[in-house]
Amino acid sequence: MAWIAHLDLDCFYVSVERINDPSLIGKPVVVGGSPKGRGVVASASYEARAFGVRSAMPTAQALRLCPSLIVVRGHHEQYGDISHRLYERMLQLAPVVERASIDEMYLDFTGTERLYDNDLPGFMKKLKQIVREEFSLPCTVALSANKLVSKIATGVVKPDGVVTIPHGEEAPFLAPLPTNVIPGVGSKTEEFLTRHGFRTVADIQKRTQDEFMSLLGKHGLWIYAAAHGRGSEHLTTDSTRKSISREETFGHDIQDPAELEKILFELTEDVCATLRKKGWKTRTISIKFRYTDFTTFTRDHTVEPTDHDAVIYATAVGLLRDNFDRRRKLRLIGVRLSNFAEETQLELDLDSAAGKNENVLKAMDQIRKKFGHEVMHLGTGQDAPPLPSTDHGRRPPPKR
Repeated sequence: MAWIAHLDLDCFYVSVERINDPSLIGKPVVVGGSPKGRGVVASASYEARAFGVRSAMPTAQALRLCPSLIVVRGHHEQYGDISHRLYERMLQLAPVVERASIDEMYLDFTGTERLYDNDLPGFMKKLKQIVREEFSLPCTVALSANKLVSKIATGVVKPDGVVTIPHGEEAPFLAPLPTNVIPGVGSKTEEFLTRHGFRTVADIQKRTQDEFMSLLGKHGLWIYAAAHGRGSEHLTTDSTRKSISREETFGHDIQDPAELEKILFELTEDVCATLRKKGWKTRTISIKFRYTDFTTFTRDHTVEPTDHDAVIYATAVGLLRDNFDRRRKLRLIGVRLSNFAEETQLELDLDSAAGKNENVLKAMDQIRKKFGHEVMHLGTGQDAPPLPSTDHGRRPPPKR
């Protein structure tokens, strides 16, 4: 019988910031953007949530709800490092681990009962203790027969909870819960179900499948199955990240091309550092830009595999110059790298110019890590591809 655990880190970003600064413990805290611009909340502590503060809420609105709120800008590279280390540790405890996001993962304990003294529910408590003692992070853990029920269960017992749903008890566990705990039941579907008398999962369980599907069609089949506790036991083991991206929403709308290119330059440095840390090279470079009326465009270009700031920036800025309507203002710009190749998949002669570039870039990353990102920047360089002819005489940021 399958045993699938869902491990969810509680207020992950805030929890990491509390490790960095213990004075934040017990206080209403959010990790997010500046309230003076268009910053939004990325993570909120439970003390902040008591005031109605939620993720994706504008930071300014969060401060109005909770005047004593502490806003921290965050350390996203650190979050990624911790998440990866936790994933590596979980692989020592479960045969298969799937990273669902930076702060949650599924662990397949099927067939490991004897390894854990035939007491997997007891080991779930130990698992929480391992995360707390080795990573100083609070988490919630749920164990059941499938991913769906475990995911719902962590939401029920958060924060800092642990629960096991025995085989055969999935439907009774779900019965008293509101219908919106089922993935796929958003606000509109919930409103529709409420109008037809479905307020709890039990209300769905009382009907036949045909009766329920007559209301919602094929979409109803998934909801009906989920209401009875039927979900996937399959974990996706390919944890390769599909893209690396950074974007910035401006505090004020920007039309000046030079200012936009400077921001794009800084975003490019950021994604390139992450790219090299992963040991990857990108083939596809994309930019995203959003005008003040919220119309959004993405444009991309494919190159030979590279991790060089100058090559990637030259491609990105060329895409911007070719596609940006200079008569309009932008509220957001971003850069994304995808279609990766690992360094081990590519031949590299360390005596070649390319090899020397690799060593220079890695040395630069180490210096930035030790002394700060602003101590060193890489110019566009002579090895970057020529910029598009539509640059109207504008120049890339100067070498520093």
